[in-house]
Amino acid sequence: MSAPAYKRVLLKLSGEVLMGNQQFGIDPEFVGELAKEVKEAKDTGLEICLVIGGGNIFRGMAGAAKGMDRAQADYMGMLATVMNALAMQNALEQLGVPTRVQSAIEMDKVCEPVIRRRAERHLEKGRVVIFAAGVGAPYFTTDSGAALRAAEMQCDALFKGTSVDGVYDSDPKTNSSAKRYETVDYDTVLADNLKVMDASAVALCRDNAIPIVVFSIREQGNLAKVLRGEGTQTIVRKG
Repeated sequence: MSAPAYKRVLLKLSGEVLMGNQQFGIDPEFVGELAKEVKEAKDTGLEICLVIGGGNIFRGMAGAAKGMDRAQADYMGMLATVMNALAMQNALEQLGVPTRVQSAIEMDKVCEPVIRRRAERHLEKGRVVIFAAGVGAPYFTTDSGAALRAAEMQCDALFKGTSVDGVYDSDPKTNSSAKRYETVDYDTVLADNLKVMDASAVALCRDNAIPIVVFSIREQGNLAKVLRGEGTQTIVRKG
């Protein structure tokens, strides 16, 4: 595999990806396949940070929509991301990949607190760092958490693995003639509400000149292709 153009990246995965073909929860077999792709990418020399959503277990906004207190529901969603982080840690370490989980909500029995300098040291030593619990505060999504950690860790790019193969001008699931962008600038994403990530995450990436690479994580082997600059993807960057 040829060396990618990036040295340090943050990979953001939606929690739903960990369900595999299930309706809920974590599919260990599918998580294992994802871990193999992360390992393959790491074996090229990349330093990798991970952020995983919690929607496969509990989504704060959905809970709030059903009448729960929004802050309480968001904290529950943060705890779901910790569970997903531990599942991914287990899968990676079964493949021999050294890993550390850092949580924005301190729980020292199972993982480290988020400490930027310690995380940098882990990356320098060849460990994958999985950031959990978002930003540690309600009303922010894990997209915002991913953008924040990418900025803090001075990542070269934020890779967002989703169930679609890029950014479209409308929803490709409901509009068969939707057009996929090869590249698109941050301001277009925000002005046209293209739903790449939430607006605060896109703005944070824009303000720190961090490209957002959107690709399908469900296509086997696609992560490694995208990191090589191949495969189907959309790059959100300054116009």
